[in-house]
Amino acid sequence: MTWIFENWERFWEVTEVHLRLSVVPVLIGFALSIPLGWFASRSATARAVLFPLANVLFTIPSIALIVITPVLVGVKILDEINVIVPLTIYTVALMVRSVADALSAVPGHVTAAANAMGFRPLRRFFVVDFPLALPVTIAGLRVATVSNISMVSVGALVGLGGYGQLFTEGYQTDNSAKVFAGLIGTVVLAALADGLLLLVGRALTPWARAGR
Repeated sequence: MTWIFENWERFWEVTEVHLRLSVVPVLIGFALSIPLGWFASRSATARAVLFPLANVLFTIPSIALIVITPVLVGVKILDEINVIVPLTIYTVALMVRSVADALSAVPGHVTAAANAMGFRPLRRFFVVDFPLALPVTIAGLRVATVSNISMVSVGALVGLGGYGQLFTEGYQTDNSAKVFAGLIGTVVLAALADGLLLLVGRALTPWARAGR
């Protein structure tokens, strides 16, 4: 903690980088997982393809994806997109099943009632299906967000990574204070993000609280 207070500007600098590299992939991955999850919830064939594919993608080592991304995308090795792309893939891999399971769990009589009221599929999705699927979806989003915050540090092995830079610098200079500063920052950031998503989920699903 002492190192953090004595080097606040440096700590805040890596915090901004870590936050950006964590949040951007979550937002992109979440946006991509919604249509994929919807498709998987509607088609057994899609589930049979997307779920195993998501499992395979999540097992690929993050450092391997970070190293190969510049070759695939055609950017420099120190471009932040080299961390954003792999973490987006991991987010989608985690979120597809959560979104699909959440949408599949929407009660049939609710969707039948919405259809009887004249709701078209797109309107029913945004007004009925997705709001009811939010509790499970938010739970999956919390897992993906905390996972991303943890994995960002791997990017330090190629010169990126937010708090991961403190890990590598601390190891190279035998400065354990830097390592602990990075560890504390990662844990606190993950806890804050998880708590914020929990509050957002409760705010967006007041009926869930009323039901409990």
